Amino acid sequence: MLIDKRRLASGAVAIVAAGAAVAVSSGTASAADCGYLFDDFHYTSSSDSSLTGHGWTPRTYAGGPGVPGATWSANSITFPSSAGDQVMQLTASTDGTSGGTNQAELYSTQKRFLDGTYASRIRFTDAPVSGTDGDHINETFFTISPLNGDLDPTYSELDISEYLPNGGWGETGPINYQTSWYTYRNDPWFADNVHSEERRSFDGWHDLVVQVANGHMIYFVDGAQVGDHSGKFYPRQTMTINWNLWFIDTAAHTGGLSTYIQQVDWVLFAKNQVLSPSAASSKAASYRSSGSAFSDTVDATGGCSTPTSPPTSPPTSPTTTPPTTNPTTPPPATDCANAPEWAFATVYTGGNLVKHEKSRYGDPSGPPSGLGKHLWKARYWTQGSEPGWTEQWQDLGRC
Repeated sequence: MLIDKRRLASGAVAIVAAGAAVAVSSGTASAADCGYLFDDFHYTSSSDSSLTGHGWTPRTYAGGPGVPGATWSANSITFPSSAGDQVMQLTASTDGTSGGTNQAELYSTQKRFLDGTYASRIRFTDAPVSGTDGDHINETFFTISPLNGDLDPTYSELDISEYLPNGGWGETGPINYQTSWYTYRNDPWFADNVHSEERRSFDGWHDLVVQVANGHMIYFVDGAQVGDHSGKFYPRQTMTINWNLWFIDTAAHTGGLSTYIQQVDWVLFAKNQVLSPSAASSKAASYRSSGSAFSDTVDATGGCSTPTSPPTSPPTSPTTTPPTTNPTTPPPATDCANAPEWAFATVYTGGNLVKHEKSRYGDPSGPPSGLGKHLWKARYWTQGSEPGWTEQWQDLGRC
């Protein structure tokens, strides 16, 4: 996340006990190759031309989140060896002052990620590598789009993990969050999000996965499902992929210089595909076994006819009708005259047509935009994604 945000929000909160697995199908990878990003982070330094050439930017600009006046330095991104392989390492330190606080972030230069599976193997740490422990440090992996003004209805952010080993935001112990954002306002503070949480130590290596498909964001830690978010919190635009390490505040600092690290082994993005956590790990391992430290086909392969796997369970509200003497099937919609109205709970597949007037603020239950009804074509499997606010729908013009 790029600004200072508290977890207390106006949206619903979904809390899943640590280690629990919710009984929802995770799906399997699509047979078609819809495009992948894989990076094993084999770079020499943050100034390695291959790092920027592969689409990554070490943050150097000032601002939030974290301690006001803190420094974000490219030198805080390094690539040491860990357990026999190179990793990407973020380093953050503080002496309790703004001028003496350094934070780290690496992010994808282009905002081009939306539906699909995101996975990364990350090492969280509970204690500093030097100095006194106890700081309110935040260790993260997330996707995000810019906030274009207060309560921007197209804002999209998925905090796949925010690990607070020493607490913060009113928490006193280790806690890990998964947060899906609709929007927010910074002053006065207002947050509209939904989150899950696990209250235990996450010190060590973990496989983090989120499936963004079918109107749901399903979060996993080490193969166990820890959250299922949906509805208006589903992303409405493409995002960047980010990791950062920063201090929520300096209130818990007790003197001297304390230095913390977070390490990233690899990252994988499967465009328009629902991969189980084990399938994501296997895909990353296949790149490694083939000697490929980096691959990016996200923009080269186009789309897929079936980019996501629909749920295997039957719909809760079947639309079957009793048989008739001469049953007929209505022809598929071709224009505004015979296209049905878009419905939030209805499942649509690629090519389906609907008519709908987009909402004014990106909330389907809110006021209309005043732009009139348009004809929309589903690009692929979608549910709960409002036409006009997401890339899942193609605008075919006003009715």
